[in-house]
Amino acid sequence: MKRRTFITTSAAALAAVTLPGCGGSATETATATVAKKLTNLRTAHIGIGNMGLEDLKAVASHGKVIVTALCDVDDNYLRAASELFPDAKTYKDYRVMLTELGDDVDAVIVSTPDHTHAPASMKAMEMGKPVYCQKPLTHHVSEARAMRKMAADKGLTTQMGIQVHSFYDYKLATLLIQSGIVGKVKRVRAWSPKNWGTDAAAPEGSDPVPDTLDWNLWLGTSAERPYKAEVYHPMNWRKLVDYGCGTLGDMGVHIFDTPYNALALDVPNTIKTECRPPNGFGFPENNVVTYTFPGTKYTTDEFQWVWYDGPGVPDTEHPEMQLPDGETLPEQGALFIGTEGTLLLPHFMELPRKIVDGKYVDISTEITAVEKEHNMPEPVRDYASESPKHYHQFVDACLGEGECTAPFDYAARLTETILLGVIAGRFPGETLHWDNASARFREEKANAFLDSPYRTF
Repeated sequence: MKRRTFITTSAAALAAVTLPGCGGSATETATATVAKKLTNLRTAHIGIGNMGLEDLKAVASHGKVIVTALCDVDDNYLRAASELFPDAKTYKDYRVMLTELGDDVDAVIVSTPDHTHAPASMKAMEMGKPVYCQKPLTHHVSEARAMRKMAADKGLTTQMGIQVHSFYDYKLATLLIQSGIVGKVKRVRAWSPKNWGTDAAAPEGSDPVPDTLDWNLWLGTSAERPYKAEVYHPMNWRKLVDYGCGTLGDMGVHIFDTPYNALALDVPNTIKTECRPPNGFGFPENNVVTYTFPGTKYTTDEFQWVWYDGPGVPDTEHPEMQLPDGETLPEQGALFIGTEGTLLLPHFMELPRKIVDGKYVDISTEITAVEKEHNMPEPVRDYASESPKHYHQFVDACLGEGECTAPFDYAARLTETILLGVIAGRFPGETLHWDNASARFREEKANAFLDSPYRTF
C-alpha cells in the first residue's frame, strides 16, 4: 500500500465528508447485511504482545468468537499467544495472513505500534473486513481521514480501542454534562503525569537483531533504521516520533474521550504546544497543549481545552485546578469548567464531583435522575470485568446485534485532534491554525507533518 493512496483520499474528497457523531446509516446497513451471514465471528489478530495480548484475550472472551489467526513480528509473542489458542494459524506478516486467509476471516483486530495501525487497518478494510484498532487510531492526520472515509465508503463496522468509553462513570459524566449540570462548558483542563518522552538523541551504531524478531516487518512502512536493543522494541516506541504519539497519543486519547464526546466537539481551530524544542527523535517529556474549538450547544462560543502531561503534572497553581479544602487532584483526570460550576472527572472508575464557589455540591439527585432516564445499570468498578464490554460491543455489532460507540467516524476526529497537538510540539509556543475543510494548516511549514512517505517493505 503506497502513501499516495492516503494522500489522494485525504484531500478534497475527504474534506467534503460529513462528520456524524457515532454510527450512521452506512454502518447500520452493513451490520444488518453481515448479521444474516454470521453466527460466529472468526477473528485475525495483528500484534499480540503486551496490550495486543490483552486485546486478544478480551475479544476471545466473547462466546461467539473463534480466534482464527495470530500475527506478530516477534516469535516470543506468537509462541505465548499460540499456547492460549493452539488452533489459530500463525503469521509474521499481516499482508500474507490477510491475503492467504481471505474469506476465512470475518474481522481483524489491530494492536500494533502506532505507525502500523493505518497500514494494517487499511489493508483489512480494503478487503471488506470490520476492524477493531487500538488507540490512537493512526500515526498521521492524513491516515485518520483516509481510514474514516474507507470505513464509511465500505459500510464497515469499526471500533477504536478506548475501553473506558464503555465504562459506567464516563457514560454518567457524559450525560451529566449534556444535562447542563455545570451550565455551558467554557474550558476543559485535563492531565496525566505519564512520561512517554525522552531528551535522548537517536542512538549511534547498531546491535544484532534477535533471532526471534523480524526487524524489517517491525519497521513496516516507517523509514529504515538500524536495530538497537531496548531502544524501540518492546514498549519504548511510544516515546519516539517515528513510531508513537507521546503521552498525548496514549493517555490523552483516554482522558480526552469523555469531554470530547460529551461536548460534541469537532476538530480544533487553533493549537499551541508549550514544550522543549524538537530533537527529531523523541517526544518532549513535559507538554502543555492549548486548543480552541468551535462552540457547540454544550459549550460557550469561546471554548478552550488545556492538556498537561509529564513529570510534575498536575500543576495546582492555576486557580481552576485547585480543589476544595486543599484536596489533592487525582493523578489523572479532567475538569469541566462551566458557567454554573465545575465537574471533576478522575481517571478512572470514580464518580464525577461538582464544585461551586470552592465547595463540593451534592449531585446524588442529578445522578439518580440521569440513571433512571437512560436506564443505566448498577455501576461496576472492576477493570477486569468492565474492560471486555468495549470489545464485546464490537463483536456484537459485527454479528448485527447493536452498534459500536467509538466507530472510526468518531475515532478519526478524536485522533485528528490529538495528532494536531502532537504536530504543534514541532513548533513550541507558536499558535497553529487548522482548516477543517481543507485539512491543512494556515502555517505551511506545519503541513509537512500531516503525513510521511511510506517505505516499501
